[in-house]
Amino acid sequence: MAAGDEHATSEVLRGLNRHLNCLNEDNKATRKRALEFIRKETVDKGLSSGVLQEVFSALLKPLLKCLTDPMERCRETAIAVLTKFIRCVPRPEEALPCLMLCLAQRYGEKEILEPAEELRLSAVEMLTLTVEVCGGHLAPYLNEMISILQRTIVDPFPDVKRESCRCTVNFAKCVPEHFHMQAESLVKPLMLTIAHQHSRVRVSVIEATGAVIQHGSGKNVDDVLSHLAQRLFDDSPQVRKAVTTVVGDWLLHMRDRYSYFHKLIPLLLSSINDEIPEIRLLAADLWRQVGAQWEKENEDDIKDKMDFLLNPPPHYPPGVERPGLGCRELVVRNLGRLIPAITHDVTDWLAPTRVRTSQLLSVLLLHAEDHNTQHLQPLLATFYRASIDTNTDVVNNCLAAAKLLGTFVPPPVFLKLLLEHVTTPYSSSHPWIPLMVLAAVLGGCSKPLIKPHLQQIADTLTQPDVCQEYQQVMYLEQLLACVDVLLHQCESDCGSVSLQLLQVLVTVQSLSREPELSEKALDSVQLLCKVQGLDSVMELHRRHMVQLLDWLSASVNTWSSYSPQRLQLHIIVMQSGPVIGEYLSQVMPLLYSCLQPNRDPEMRMSIFTMLAKLLLDANNTLDSQGHFRDESEKFLCDILLPNLVWQAGRTAAAVRTSALSCLLALLHGGAITPGQLLCREEKLCPRVLSALEEDSQLSRLLACRSLSAILRLIGASLHHEALNKIYPELLKCLDASSEEVRDVALQALGLWFSSLTDNYNPELCAPHLQLLFQQLLLHLDDPDSSVQDQVLEILKKGSSIHSALLKTEVEAVRDRQRTPVYCDQLLQHISSLPRLAPSQ
Repeated sequence: MAAGDEHATSEVLRGLNRHLNCLNEDNKATRKRALEFIRKETVDKGLSSGVLQEVFSALLKPLLKCLTDPMERCRETAIAVLTKFIRCVPRPEEALPCLMLCLAQRYGEKEILEPAEELRLSAVEMLTLTVEVCGGHLAPYLNEMISILQRTIVDPFPDVKRESCRCTVNFAKCVPEHFHMQAESLVKPLMLTIAHQHSRVRVSVIEATGAVIQHGSGKNVDDVLSHLAQRLFDDSPQVRKAVTTVVGDWLLHMRDRYSYFHKLIPLLLSSINDEIPEIRLLAADLWRQVGAQWEKENEDDIKDKMDFLLNPPPHYPPGVERPGLGCRELVVRNLGRLIPAITHDVTDWLAPTRVRTSQLLSVLLLHAEDHNTQHLQPLLATFYRASIDTNTDVVNNCLAAAKLLGTFVPPPVFLKLLLEHVTTPYSSSHPWIPLMVLAAVLGGCSKPLIKPHLQQIADTLTQPDVCQEYQQVMYLEQLLACVDVLLHQCESDCGSVSLQLLQVLVTVQSLSREPELSEKALDSVQLLCKVQGLDSVMELHRRHMVQLLDWLSASVNTWSSYSPQRLQLHIIVMQSGPVIGEYLSQVMPLLYSCLQPNRDPEMRMSIFTMLAKLLLDANNTLDSQGHFRDESEKFLCDILLPNLVWQAGRTAAAVRTSALSCLLALLHGGAITPGQLLCREEKLCPRVLSALEEDSQLSRLLACRSLSAILRLIGASLHHEALNKIYPELLKCLDASSEEVRDVALQALGLWFSSLTDNYNPELCAPHLQLLFQQLLLHLDDPDSSVQDQVLEILKKGSSIHSALLKTEVEAVRDRQRTPVYCDQLLQHISSLPRLAPSQ
């Protein structure tokens, strides 16, 4: 030291002697003034660096002693003076022996002795400054530094935690060759703090963790990975960004990184799907650097691939940037170790974990490309497990990954497994899962690759165990999805499996109880027509009607109310329109077989209901070619009449009701001629008349309407004996509780009178007419005026048959009626008739 500096130093210290002595006074104000004077006369005075260094050496111990001063202001001033000295002196490392010992005693023990959190923060800031200015000189004080940081990292004051983490990062970088020996002891306090409520603290802890692991022994990676993985779901983007930066730095620079690639890669790749664009771009950039670095380090091993595998595989997903070779190779070489972890985490109890894992799955498959083939079975198992998740994001991400599988794995490979799983479902409670995955995988496969396997796929989908076994909406939706993806991927090539696809679509429509799903299936039928250039659904049915009916006929003898075939028949005949009339030779035996009286009652009811709809519009359905009329008489005798025979029980009554509705449709639809009806009248009318006595109001109503239709068609051709058997049953219906039944019965009676021709002898049948007139006159006095009006019109018709008899009966009851108005109107009408002989 120069003589001038020695003299200046002596002068400064001489001036400070008295104040140094005051530091030991009991009066706290005196100690405080002394410290402030020392600061004023030293660090604040602008002394030369040489003088300042000597003064600092002389003042260090007294100042360190002040760190234990009872007065907070004194401790604060002492820390401030020490900090300025450390910052200003040229050789701050000379103070380390005393400084580090003192700091370790005060801040590195089990219990921190400094109660003021602001002073603890100042002390740690001073320690950070010491690390910055002393650097490698701190190596001998590794134990002291670690003991301090262990305590301050878990300090209750958040700012102390953050500053401690900053200090840790700096210290690790300053003495890396020594730090690794004690780095492990900082892992526990850091992990205790990593979930702190303040996001800035979490960021600092993550950065410190990165430095500790980076410059540590490498043995503690497993201890921190799970904690870092949880921070990937942090609400704070800055925290997620910090994790991404740290993991990327490890992958690039950690000494033993090759041993941890399979654990670190998922963390970095997970950030590629982060919701914040900045984090996504950061992760992608770091990943490119990692891949490029690995590629350079392993250039000799992958030289052939670098030279020959430059072009992406055919049918690579459009709009997707292909990862670099190094990135792809890293994933390929670690995929076998990654998949078990993915399979585990994709069913984690936390939804965010499952979502992030399912996103990661797509990224991995995109990198692995055709190497996915080697891991197909565990990948499918993962898809199946993820597809039953209640979170739609997990399911959608899983299906997106499955689509990539279809892009890179050859169809013969994935179909061998998938089709087997479709026929033997992965889960009895979720049988649709293999179908869901199959649809997704096929969606990623190209048309040229699927085409050779269309027949195999379609044949599998039409197997009864696959197509007809389950009626859950989800199952049918996925069955429909498989057909739709084939139609969209293969288009016109689907013509070769048009029949099988139509069978599946017919089945979906028949089993679906959701109108929306049925509409979707019908849309798919129309798409099937479109890809084949057919004008309409009817044309499609015409092309395959023979095979469809053979398909149904093969099992018709085993049908029951639970059989899907009866529902399939309904869809086929209803959607075929006029085409069904071209194939009566196949349709009618089918109907005869399943409508025999000994077959399942509920099945017969549903088919009768279907037939009623068809027969009401017979000219555009069953009789579109005019051939059904040749079958109608046989149909009436062999199908309808046997099902109208009375049997005990509610189910039997319901069958008769449905048969009556079919009969009425046959009569109204014009599919049977009057001549054919007249030939079978003797068998038909008794069945219909007996139905008028059914308990069911609907049955009586249908029977009345059927009688009206019969009278309208062949009433004039009926013998008087047949006619006289009809009216008594109709009269009974006038006492029914149902207004609708009474109304239809009155209409039938009006038609009955209209059916009387010249061959009907009124004198011979006078007793019948008399009974009929008497009963109708009773209802002429009905409380309901509309009934009175109807009865009046009917009696006016009857007056032309035997006016004298009617006049006598009217006069006999006129005075007993509540109101004689209707009787007078009827008598007036009779008197206006021309005087003709009764026989006329």
